[in-house]
Parts: sequence; C-alpha cells; structure tokens
Amino acid sequence: MDVIEVPAIAGAWVFRPTPHVDERGFFSRTFDRDAVAAAGLDPDGFVQDSISRSRRGVVRGMHVRSGAGEAKLVRCSYGAVFDVVVDLRPGSPTYRNREVFDLTGDNQVTVYVPAGCAHGFQALTEPADVSYRIDRAHDPAEDVSIRYDDLDLDIPWPLPVTLMSDRDKAAPSLALATARLS
Repeated sequence: MDVIEVPAIAGAWVFRPTPHVDERGFFSRTFDRDAVAAAGLDPDGFVQDSISRSRRGVVRGMHVRSGAGEAKLVRCSYGAVFDVVVDLRPGSPTYRNREVFDLTGDNQVTVYVPAGCAHGFQALTEPADVSYRIDRAHDPAEDVSIRYDDLDLDIPWPLPVTLMSDRDKAAPSLALATARLS
C-alpha cells in the first residue's frame, strides 16, 4: 500500500492499495494498520465504520463537524465518486484550500480527511457506495453543512445535481457555516 501526503490539505493522506486482479475479480486490502501508523495516524483511533449508497448525480455534502471535529478515512467501495475536501481549520497552512479526488471501486483509494476539513462527494455511477471509517461517535448536534454550490468553495461538480438531502438543500453559505465552527 502506497501512502501519499496531500500537499493542498495539511494532514490529509491518500492510501493507494494494490488490488490483486484475476479472472474472478479482485481482492484489495482497504485498511492497513502499519500504513496508517506510518502516516502518523493512530490506527486504533477509529471507532465507527459507515457506508452510504447514492444514485448517479447525488451530492452529499459539504459536511464538517463542530467541536473537536471528526477525522475519517473515506473510499468508494463500489462505483465512482467525485470526492472533495476543503480545509476549514483556521491557522492551518492550507486554510480554505480544496482538493478533489476520483475515488472508484476499482482503485479502492482511501482519503484521510483531517478533523476540521469539510467533505463531500458526487456519485458518478448508478449506484456508488462510499465507506467511512470515523474517529468519533456521531453527535448530530455537531453537524455543520455548507452549500455545495457556494461561490467561495468554487467546486467544479462534474454532473448536474440530481438529488440531495433536505439538510444539504438548506445548508448555509461557507461564511455562515464557518461561524458555527469557532
């Protein structure tokens, strides 16, 4: 498994496995304790695994947690997604930078999203499954959403948005949302 630092987002990492492909399909390691530790992360610090399934064109995000935040490992386990991370940590050398990733079920690439960074994605296939490994138990009172089409984020979503949650539809601007994070 290759471990690659993401220069645009301080503390973000990409874990690129080597899927073993044959006539049956493939086998891939999706979590490697030693690779996570080599990136300076605590492999035992993750407490919850979750998965979402989305239809083509669905946007989920942009989401971040207030309080202590939430770090997560994110990968597309089936299909393909356009994945976005935005650094919203005041004082970070990469504050307000964004990075996009093409995550697919074929490449099984995992992105480490540091606490304090907003995350979202758009499903490019029908369906797309995204798996999350999260470092804190979920507390809905700490959920913060940001408008997916906020001009300050300038995210180049590749498809027309077909569907999103009511929460994401009603999400405030980046300026209003970041006030909840301090």
